[in-house]
Amino acid sequence: MYIRRSTRTYKGKSYTNYLLVESVQTPKGPRQKTICSLGDLKPRPRKEWLDLARKLEYALAGQEDLLRPGDDPVLNRFVEKARARQPATGLPTSVSAAPPPLPLSSPMAGDPLPAASAPSAEEGEFIAVDPTRVTTEHHREAGPVHVGFQFWKRLTLDDILEDLGLSASTRQLACAMVLNRLIQPASEHAMPEWIRRTALADLLGANFDALEEDPLYRVLDKLHPHRAAIEAALVERERTLFNLDRTIYLYDLTSTYFEGLAAANGKAKRGYSRDHRPDCKQVVIGLVVNRDGFPIAHEIFAGNTQDRTTLATMLDRLKERVGLPEGATVVVDRGMAYNENIAEIKARKLHYLVASRQPERTRWLADFVDPEGFTQVLRQPSPRNPARKRPSSRSRPDARVNTLMSCAAANNASAKTTLSAPNRKAVCSLTSKNSVSG
Repeated sequence: MYIRRSTRTYKGKSYTNYLLVESVQTPKGPRQKTICSLGDLKPRPRKEWLDLARKLEYALAGQEDLLRPGDDPVLNRFVEKARARQPATGLPTSVSAAPPPLPLSSPMAGDPLPAASAPSAEEGEFIAVDPTRVTTEHHREAGPVHVGFQFWKRLTLDDILEDLGLSASTRQLACAMVLNRLIQPASEHAMPEWIRRTALADLLGANFDALEEDPLYRVLDKLHPHRAAIEAALVERERTLFNLDRTIYLYDLTSTYFEGLAAANGKAKRGYSRDHRPDCKQVVIGLVVNRDGFPIAHEIFAGNTQDRTTLATMLDRLKERVGLPEGATVVVDRGMAYNENIAEIKARKLHYLVASRQPERTRWLADFVDPEGFTQVLRQPSPRNPARKRPSSRSRPDARVNTLMSCAAANNASAKTTLSAPNRKAVCSLTSKNSVSG
């Protein structure tokens, strides 16, 4: 329905009238059908005209304004005029009347309903509600936790934890903690309050009204002994779900420090601090991810562990937990580019890609003076920042070499890659057809 203006001239004077009309389909095409005359609407602000038409349409359909039921005399007058004009259209007899229920055998109602579920006239009575006295409580956020819970189920994490012998309550708290890390990371102390602000209790069928932080700490204690099995099962599930390969593994380390003495933690030691907090004890965390960024395995080392001494341990963990097939490529940074580590990788029949340390770069400098045999690799702008300007990629054979990367296969074939400082271009020359190019 909509409002149409009608102008009529009588004895030299123009009169404006507004009609509520609707478009109906007839054998001769669409036509406008007048519902009722609204008279001169100028006493009302123009911006309220469309609102009045909508209210009138809803009222004629039996839908009353919940917040202001029947308190508009002008609207009530127009409703009565419309009903008087069209008595045979089956319009409700009052503004608050409800449309009749569908018959049990109606095609629109679907399959026949039991007689007990059929609404009766007495059950369909309406009541007035005072909005000023309506209150709400226990508001909960449902959207993010619902999405996260669907992924929890698709990864079958609940089944993985159940197979490890963890109880239902432990699995519920573990799910809540994982979703918190995913949506709004908080400490175990602040997590119970966040859980109560979400719909996790409804999703998990649990009651978190009295939840405190201590049970969350105990969940971590129960999960820790099973971390290797959880990682292995989760990696296998992700590999199936996302069709991940097993050809490239990227390994790096970081550290996290403790405020306080950490006397009960045997791995908390002082060492090289990436956080610039040499005064604090820390632990070193080693993490392996695949080419798509999915975590594969992790290990916690003592805080005074040197990066170069962790590679063999992490390769053992990879082999034990997820398998390390021959011919896979291991990518590490220059902190682990020592001869003993390269020999370890070769002994396991793996390929490797490392950033060479300064003595190694110096040994290869003479080979990069002549650009013959090298292929330029041009740096393209990032897809996330296409407006960013990249330096020129023009060849400069005499440019000072800043970084040399060395990559080799298990059969001692090698390749050499350099990155020149002035133009930031990389060139790579292969010395064997079996080499792994960086």
